[in-house]
Amino acid sequence: MIGVAGAGAFGTALAVALAREGRMVRLWARDATQARDMAATRANESRLPGVAFPDELHVTADLAALAGAEAILLALPTQALGRFLSEHGTGLNGTALVACCKGVDLATLRGPTALIADACPSSAAAILTGPSFAADIARGLPTALTLACAGAELERLQYLLSTATLRLYRTTDVSGAELGGALKNVIAIASGVVIGAGLGDSARAALITRGFAEMQRFAIRSGARSETLSGLSGLGDLVLTCTSTQSRNLRYGLALGSGQGFDARTTVEGVATAQAVHRMAEADHIDMPIATMVARLIAKDLPLDQAIRSLMSRPLKEE
Repeated sequence: MIGVAGAGAFGTALAVALAREGRMVRLWARDATQARDMAATRANESRLPGVAFPDELHVTADLAALAGAEAILLALPTQALGRFLSEHGTGLNGTALVACCKGVDLATLRGPTALIADACPSSAAAILTGPSFAADIARGLPTALTLACAGAELERLQYLLSTATLRLYRTTDVSGAELGGALKNVIAIASGVVIGAGLGDSARAALITRGFAEMQRFAIRSGARSETLSGLSGLGDLVLTCTSTQSRNLRYGLALGSGQGFDARTTVEGVATAQAVHRMAEADHIDMPIATMVARLIAKDLPLDQAIRSLMSRPLKEE
């Protein structure tokens, strides 16, 4: 049995994809009413409309029902993961835990696997990341992701969680996989700002390119390998998130750039990550002009026109 904690769009999509392969999957929803509705309708219409649950997918509001799982996927926002682990970590300790989120915890400035290791020291801590949208996974469209784990469970988890259409590539570079997924969200917000402000696709292409350089600069200083950033969890995810309006981070940036409102109930992982990365970069003296611009725009201490001018007035130098 495979457990999935978190019944949002991504957690539900992963549960559907795994159950479709004939594997027993238990999907935990924090909200008991939501769990009952999904169990009764055999769907999660509010998050994944039109996707029917396979027979092997069982929904529960009782986290204890995930006990004995071969692995538990933690499909929770990064900013909620620490609180979840502090509440439930004792009961999860010893089970392989796979974070399915992308970001840096704003309170601790740590990544998801570090949060898992702190709360559940006897668990294998892994992260699943890469270019993917929940709707594509749920519909069985081909998707390739990175699974990162520093421990001996990596290969077992790779085969356990791969399906005919969900292909996982493994790496031991946990830092690279985590930071690729986290940092690309910040660049995606900036990409949305560029398009929302009417600066055009040429400007967006330049921003994505320079944003990737920022990602590499920050991640390598943090111990990541450059080849990881050039793979699915870095460049691959960056391209997808900066170019598709399915991306919540891009849509948030579009709203910022155009001066429109944005639904505050929508989880945008890059918002907190931009603030965390800005603090970390300042402390370590890492030049991150795009991340800094995004963090200041979010904090409302930098007008949009001034943010654009600051990027356009960067010193002329060798690429």
